[in-house]
Amino acid sequence: MIYLLEDDESIRNFIVYALNNMNLEARGFERPSEFWEAMRQELPRLVLLDIMLPEQDGIEILRLLREKQETAHLPIIMLTAKGTEYDKVLGLDSGADDYIAKPFGTMELVSRIKALLRRTENNGIRECYQLGGLYLEPARHLVRVNGREVTLTLKEFDLLCMLFRNRGVVLTRDKILNEVWGYAFDGENRTVDVHIRTLRVKLGECGDLIETVRGVGYKIGGDA
Repeated sequence: MIYLLEDDESIRNFIVYALNNMNLEARGFERPSEFWEAMRQELPRLVLLDIMLPEQDGIEILRLLREKQETAHLPIIMLTAKGTEYDKVLGLDSGADDYIAKPFGTMELVSRIKALLRRTENNGIRECYQLGGLYLEPARHLVRVNGREVTLTLKEFDLLCMLFRNRGVVLTRDKILNEVWGYAFDGENRTVDVHIRTLRVKLGECGDLIETVRGVGYKIGGDA
């Protein structure tokens, strides 16, 4: 998911429409308050951030994102009508990964987005997940529930990682057992079910995010 914070409705609707048509799922927000609420629910793959905004300006939002551990490495592209060298340098010095001055072409925007995603995702610079109050950062073996750090066993952690990396996809017990434990499901083995149960307990109020699909297996979250 790509988040766009842009108060101009026509520009916002056009960019969201264009990105969705290019198979880059996007959501647009008019106000920073709406954007921050969405960020609490789910972290995006990338943020497109305008500078001139109501409530908070884009540079302030950029700095706040870079100060937070969960979004310190979030790919961010600044979009602004200001085209002076000073504004460009200010955005980049404040932590933006790229900068595009309005007006810009759709193909240029899409190209910049794909290039940034390749650099950050394919090179493993950032891999973290958030759904509601549940936050997971695999590289640091970090799990938080509503800001509180949770300790998991290695298999519980690997299981949660597998669910998040296949968000919205129903994983069979056979597939989970093969990938997490390295052996096949024999129809009687309750290992996966037991670990799902203990994982839910440890995740507390976020345990219900792991859904049971009767007769099939488990998944986390909606469609990816």
